[in-house]
Amino acid sequence: MFDDLVGQERASAVLRRAAAAGAEVLAGGRGAGMTHAWLFTGPPGSGRSLAAKAFAAALLCPDQGCGHCESCHQVEVGSHPDLESVRPQGLSYGVKQTRELILRAAGRATLGGWRIVLFEDADRATEQAANALLKAIEEPPPRTVWLLCAPAADDMIVTIRSRCRVITLVTPATPAVAHALVTRDNVPPPIAEAAARAAQGDLGRARRLALDESVRHRRDAVLALPRTLTGVADCINAAERLVKTADEDAAAATAELNETEIAELRALYGEGSSGKGLNKGLIRGGAGALKDLESAQKSRATRIKRESLDLALLDLMAYYRDVMAVQFGAHVELANEERRADLEALARTSTPEDTLRRLDAILQCRERLAANVNPQIAVEAMTLALRSPRG
Repeated sequence: MFDDLVGQERASAVLRRAAAAGAEVLAGGRGAGMTHAWLFTGPPGSGRSLAAKAFAAALLCPDQGCGHCESCHQVEVGSHPDLESVRPQGLSYGVKQTRELILRAAGRATLGGWRIVLFEDADRATEQAANALLKAIEEPPPRTVWLLCAPAADDMIVTIRSRCRVITLVTPATPAVAHALVTRDNVPPPIAEAAARAAQGDLGRARRLALDESVRHRRDAVLALPRTLTGVADCINAAERLVKTADEDAAAATAELNETEIAELRALYGEGSSGKGLNKGLIRGGAGALKDLESAQKSRATRIKRESLDLALLDLMAYYRDVMAVQFGAHVELANEERRADLEALARTSTPEDTLRRLDAILQCRERLAANVNPQIAVEAMTLALRSPRG
């Protein structure tokens, strides 16, 4: 299972030793190196969730993560009875959801080994939820292991991270990502290398760029944006296109799922049924549940929209970072090597100070979006600053 982690040899070695210690604990030994709470951190695409899942498989597998047995297969597909996996769908994860998760985690292991909770994006837990989670981590049931994932240790409250063993993942090198695309996905080497450079170490992003032509076209449209910002109207139009694309991504990702969830909920509460025995109170309760579901779906769509916009902003940041590298004559790998002519042209007609201001404008846009500023306004302010960084 650990072979799936790209460029994470050091973390894999630590987790392998911990899995061996876990097996020793189950056999009645001391198991030095095994603990009940782990925090997996690392930049986007580094494989936080993959590392946590591989570790879970190693703890549950008789052969410590062989990757071939029934236990490893169940972990891979998410059906293992002793693994509870959760990933927040919306912008946050509330205290009610956390308490329900803690109750589910409190049971004894079905197969007599470890009971594992894998909490992806644990940094989305609200303050109340984090405090509830802290109590569960402070006093866990016997043989219960918490695996938390977050971009950085500082994203979790200090009382939680102080009780966890932190596993820090690194950004995989471009050759490692390209090699994974070639060997696992049969991607031609030139395409694999270009996708790996563009993804800047994010294996999932690199795979989408290599295998999905529409993803490449969208990225090309984003990277063509700096050349189009010649007037105020151009800036407004460019911002509108970015926001509209994010809206379309959110709609495409949620439309079918939303309809299925609503239909299942309505059926559960008896909508469309008839008969004297139909519980009217149950139907009234269904109206409240439907309202809660629609609120959760709206939060999920907002999250997907933000992620889509943020991905475009990260591509723009990489573009201007490349411009700065050219301006200073730095001998570093360029994420957009295939656009070197455009990069050199912009480098000649602007100063490093201009490039820094443009990068600051993108960072400020990301901060505004995270603070729930209207996306259209935030992106318009950014595109205007990209056109005239000294304005």
